[in-house]
Amino acid sequence: MTSDPAVRPTEQVSPVLSQPGAVAAPDGSPDTGVPWHFGDPFAEQRSAARGVAVFDRSNRGVLAVPGEDRLTWLHSLTSQDFTGLAEGVGSEALILDVHGRVEHHAVVANVGGTVWLDTEPGAVPPLLKYLTAMVFWSKVEPRDASGEFALLSVVGPEAEALLAKLGLPVPAKPNGVVELADGGLARRMPWPGHDAVDLLVPREALVDWWQRLTDAGARPAGSWAFEALRVESLRPRLGVDTDDRTIPHEANWIGWAVHLDKGCYRGQETVSKVHNVGRPPRRMLLLHLDGSREIQPETGDPVLAGERVVGRVGSVARHHELGPIALALVKRSVPVDTELIAGAEDRAVQAAVDPDSVPPDTPALGRAAARNLGR
Repeated sequence: MTSDPAVRPTEQVSPVLSQPGAVAAPDGSPDTGVPWHFGDPFAEQRSAARGVAVFDRSNRGVLAVPGEDRLTWLHSLTSQDFTGLAEGVGSEALILDVHGRVEHHAVVANVGGTVWLDTEPGAVPPLLKYLTAMVFWSKVEPRDASGEFALLSVVGPEAEALLAKLGLPVPAKPNGVVELADGGLARRMPWPGHDAVDLLVPREALVDWWQRLTDAGARPAGSWAFEALRVESLRPRLGVDTDDRTIPHEANWIGWAVHLDKGCYRGQETVSKVHNVGRPPRRMLLLHLDGSREIQPETGDPVLAGERVVGRVGSVARHHELGPIALALVKRSVPVDTELIAGAEDRAVQAAVDPDSVPPDTPALGRAAARNLGR
């Protein structure tokens, strides 16, 4: 799998790769530097779906934004309503260009007088450069905190019980955030699945935290399993499921990372116009791939209807129940029941759209629609 060159994998290698059974991701993966799997990626997925697993996601970049103006300042720059973001609450946010195309995506936590942003591997330098240039007279001090803190994700229906067993506070609601005793935080996540907690822990104590969690019963798991669960959850990844033309509506970010009742940020005019009077040109769909061949499409490959290119392949994963699957940006004009081909050259395989992945602007269809209606 290859990623968009705008987002480069981190050069930092996680010490968790030295743990027994850890297998490094292959060259070209956006998750180099962290474990790909621990010997059985399908069993790791099943543990995350039915029990509890822990994932090393320490390759993600971390930014800290302290300062008394942090919420109003971020509100003016991003797609999210930061003025309504209470203490101890998390969210997601985008930074768009003047045409409404997505430049940056971050998962957010507002706790202890600081807004924490974690983002794709390699994305911190350009994001921090932009934020620093926009400080002007605001009382904020954005900094790269990737060397201070690292991300672990605990996933599964037994995640809360495991963390309680270790005496760790657990946020009660999705997107809730609590501080940890050592200066990190725990953030309840609405994905992948229904039971996930992100832990931002001191980077120097990463292996100690990993050992505590696995000794308590969490199964060690790698990026192969996490990515499969993320794809199943219809959650896009910047630079993998997006290209330089992607607007938020195409990738199911409306409602999650874009607040429609706010204005006055770069790209807002496009967001409002598409939402109120138009439809995005593409939609992100889940594709079921023909699994009879060992070779599968790669990120960036075309999606074809007959000989016509109608989309772009994003994340490709092998799921423990669904088999080979992929997220793809597909033209809105393509009917859901169209027979598709995903991939280029000898990677081309038959593909079918999962009707449950159809976005909510198609009436009466879609898992995404049900989720948005329930928000």
